[in-house]
Amino acid sequence: MDDSSEVEPALQDAMDRLTLLDQASAVLASTLDAEEGMRRVCRVLVPALADWSVGDLVDEGGRVERVCVTHRDQGIPLVGMTGLLPGVGEDSDDPWSRVLRGAGALLLSADRFASDEETTDPFHALNSELFRRLGGGSGVVAPLRARRRALGALTLVRGPERPPFGEGDLALVEGLARRVGLAVDNARLHAEVQNIAERMQRSLLPRLPVIDGLRIAARYTPATSSAQVGGDWYDSFVLPQGDTALIIGDVTGHDLQAAVAMSQIRNMLRGIACDRQEPPGRILHRLDLAMAALYPHQTATCVYALLKGPENGRYQLNWASAGHLPPLLITPAGDTTYLDAGRGMVLGVDPGTERAGAGTVLPPGGTLLLYTDGLVERRGESLDHSLTRLRQHAAALVDQDLDVMCEELLNGLAPDADDDVALIALRLPASPA
Repeated sequence: MDDSSEVEPALQDAMDRLTLLDQASAVLASTLDAEEGMRRVCRVLVPALADWSVGDLVDEGGRVERVCVTHRDQGIPLVGMTGLLPGVGEDSDDPWSRVLRGAGALLLSADRFASDEETTDPFHALNSELFRRLGGGSGVVAPLRARRRALGALTLVRGPERPPFGEGDLALVEGLARRVGLAVDNARLHAEVQNIAERMQRSLLPRLPVIDGLRIAARYTPATSSAQVGGDWYDSFVLPQGDTALIIGDVTGHDLQAAVAMSQIRNMLRGIACDRQEPPGRILHRLDLAMAALYPHQTATCVYALLKGPENGRYQLNWASAGHLPPLLITPAGDTTYLDAGRGMVLGVDPGTERAGAGTVLPPGGTLLLYTDGLVERRGESLDHSLTRLRQHAAALVDQDLDVMCEELLNGLAPDADDDVALIALRLPASPA
């Protein structure tokens, strides 16, 4: 007797289920945003497994939020179906409430939600209304679990015209929900670490010195597209002999470790600069040697600049660069010059190399801008084009207050930057002091 006609459909069904699990895993791995991950999974499951789906998440305070409702018919209005939900009743028999309290996956039937009788359970009333409005015949609601906690629920519903969900579907939906739960937990852990890193990094950013006749402003913002925190930093302080140090730097990495390394390297540079009071090239050389001894596998870029004066009414700027983008000098008339002399290799590559510096006399009323690559660099764009854009924006803003100029540069050049952005700007008095 040939059973191939029975075996082949069963085999195909198993392969389809494996494919669905792989697709769900792929979309979950494509984002570190818990809500976006839920939306993407629901779009994979509808209409492949269900006619419509619902994703609910529980926040740290125990509040339930319906983050997505996805229907195979894109013409059905779904406005108003998401948002915060009523509280989960401790004694409620509503399937969603039971799942969020710790039950396993449960089957849903149209009979369970067919009645429009008054109920004292607002959560059940809301779900009943949703089931009737979207046309539910059968469904499954499964918990999103991780570390023995219910982080939300995944609901899949079929209309009356499709084969109903049965007991055999519970394992598949539970498996899908388990993967979603782990992804939600990982996303929240990642966000927590990034939040700690950003708070720590902001707490380590220095107070800018207040110096008669000079204006100094600075900004730091983390990457907006990926919420990553890196090692970008700025610094400014007055040295014992009276010179003003201006520093911009970027430590390799985009995580908590990079933020910690940034604070350590910044403090080393402060100590070396205050103790030695040498030309910028010598200071960066000493920093390179210190990094090789204490952080042998760490690299970083940096511009270290010293503002001297005024002498005879003019300020002198001396600087050295370790693989960093050049400072930009803007005159009051809007003329721009990149200070691309005094360049050397990145810190942490060859600490034995001596470093050269450069110097120039600054124009009265001039503005000096030091920045990290997140302000200018874009994927698929040449660096020359990026630097030209910065030059044009800075020239157009040079007559603005320095704080306004910094804000407008961030808004105009890096509203959705893929990298951290740090910048520090100096403006000289318009007339000789």
